[in-house]
Amino acid sequence: MENTKAKLSWLEKPDVFAINRLEAYSSHKFYASQEEYQNKETSLKQSLNGLWKFSYAQNPDLRVKKFYKEDFNDSGFDTIKVPGHIQTQGYDHLQYINTQYPWDGLDELRPPYISRKYNPVGSYVKTFTVDKSLKNKRIFISFQGVETAMYLWLNGKFIGYSEDSFTPHDFELTDFIREDSENRLAVEVYKRSSASWIEDQDMFRFSGIFRDVFLYAIPEVHVRDIFAKTTLDDSYKDGILLLDTKLEGNLENTEINVELYDEDQVVWSRKEKAREKTFMDIKLENIKKWSAETPYLYDLKITLVKNREVIEVATQKIGFRRFEMKDGIMLINGKRIVFKGVNRHEFDYLHGRAISEDVMLHDIKFFKQNNINAVRTSHYPNQTRWYELCDEYGIYVIDETNLESHGSWQKLGECEPSWNVPGSKEEWLDNVLDRANSMFQRDKNHASVIIWSCGNESYAGDDIVKMHDFFHKVDDSRLVHYEGVTWNRDFEEATDMESRMYAKPQEIEEYLQGNPSKPYISCEYMHSMGNSTGGMKLYTDLEDKYPQYQGGFIWDYVDQAMLKTDDFGEKVLGYGGDFDERATDYEFSGDGIVFADRTPSPKAAEVKQLYANVKVKVTEEGVIIKNDNLFIDTSAYIFETIVKRDGQKIWQKDYSFNVLPQTKQEEVIDWPDIEKNPRRIYF
Repeated sequence: MENTKAKLSWLEKPDVFAINRLEAYSSHKFYASQEEYQNKETSLKQSLNGLWKFSYAQNPDLRVKKFYKEDFNDSGFDTIKVPGHIQTQGYDHLQYINTQYPWDGLDELRPPYISRKYNPVGSYVKTFTVDKSLKNKRIFISFQGVETAMYLWLNGKFIGYSEDSFTPHDFELTDFIREDSENRLAVEVYKRSSASWIEDQDMFRFSGIFRDVFLYAIPEVHVRDIFAKTTLDDSYKDGILLLDTKLEGNLENTEINVELYDEDQVVWSRKEKAREKTFMDIKLENIKKWSAETPYLYDLKITLVKNREVIEVATQKIGFRRFEMKDGIMLINGKRIVFKGVNRHEFDYLHGRAISEDVMLHDIKFFKQNNINAVRTSHYPNQTRWYELCDEYGIYVIDETNLESHGSWQKLGECEPSWNVPGSKEEWLDNVLDRANSMFQRDKNHASVIIWSCGNESYAGDDIVKMHDFFHKVDDSRLVHYEGVTWNRDFEEATDMESRMYAKPQEIEEYLQGNPSKPYISCEYMHSMGNSTGGMKLYTDLEDKYPQYQGGFIWDYVDQAMLKTDDFGEKVLGYGGDFDERATDYEFSGDGIVFADRTPSPKAAEVKQLYANVKVKVTEEGVIIKNDNLFIDTSAYIFETIVKRDGQKIWQKDYSFNVLPQTKQEEVIDWPDIEKNPRRIYF
């Protein structure tokens, strides 16, 4: 191990962000046998979710300092649910803040230092015994999300330290775990660290272990990492798979068997001797392509066989698509793409950012029902399951690095970057590159991810340019986004596209009329706070007028508000400032097109209409149907034709029309012969 003793000083060192943490890897699934693969249930994983023992302290001086020792008596500890935030379970307080730092007005601080008097500490303890199926193997632990910094001990031994709230923290436990008796896991979580200076997103400020925690074991031979990079040939008909795999373990007498499945049919396979690194260049004719309209996925299966016995089966769903820029226009599978998107915080009015799969599935379905084809993961990597659902249902994703330092350069609305971080500061470079790499490695196999984002509202500088360069070095199949260069054009190379926030329609037109080299998107627009989103048509009208106008992402999808009990004993939604927190940005937490409990607001109807890919104009003879879809016709649509009088339906007839993608045509409707009364309203 690199370090065997924890140091509190790491909390204020931006160049210390991972001690003994494993290198990031892909989020593929793996199983111990063919049977497990068929049943999609692995014996190599043991959940540690549930109730943990817990102690809270307002600052490090008040914490229980030796709680990690094996002989420590924790009978006086409370219990807390994992995954979950400390602040949603009766500890600390809720605070929403946007552009400021949460300590502004309370502490005079500059990066990388943190408050001595207020830095909540959560001391977690979990006892467990190792499942039989994990024994006699190397054993690891994975924390999928911990905010903001964590120290880890097992059976009194220091294991490691990690930062970055929104990507996994994995550590090996093999040398310290007891397979035949009880183990005692201890985690110390700090709300504030140097990382807090670059996690200043527009959101409620939580802390704690808020995503899944689990043990996993690996067999004698293991697929550690998969990079299944897909694209299409120049005809956009045939698929190309560039497959890199990394294996670990005793590879003697081991064979790797790679198969690609189209449902239950094997469409490609290869066997060869297993090596630590394997590369395969695969071409498939007449591939079924992935897009938001046709989200077709193949199953990649990698089987490791040792001495004729299956040791491990690793799997990854992949989609074949080609995303590129040609002549200053972004294309998906050869067609100009228009993003009809939203920004989405992971947020639930009961559990904060500790959201469930049911909530994710609700959001995906809402997107599809309301013509939303794209999402920006504002402003951090989301749970892995979200990307799987975007792959499956068809949503384009801008995957955003966990980086925002808004309060370090914008003060009282003015740009003042004299002490901006990360800027061009060497001591922050490895930190932000690690965040980019952690996101890339985990999410690189998801077809839905077509753009990497270097972060949000962190001004500009060499460090962000190097993040951009990193993404292009490791992945030439996607583009890279960053909006902050609009504040300093000396760092223009940090983004592949012109991305702005809240630009007016006429400002966008001025840019597009200047023969720009980069296409345009609004990474945030239509600030949907209160009774708003009414001028959206001024933006969507640009779609047909300028090929380089490629849409935008509404700010934002869901209100950030927490359920609370008011002074009258009633349950209400509490927004910024409703929890007596200071500093705060008050009702700016309520910018969604759906309310925090996911009830659609009236704004959602406007979005659905203007984001529609199929538009219908009524004429005297019938209708003109315009199909803006890129790849699908309207044969699967039902065109429901209704005539109402004074709001009451008096006639209905359903039609099927087949309008090809990117075309429009007029269809005749057999309107009923109705004698109109001028005193009545017909629709």
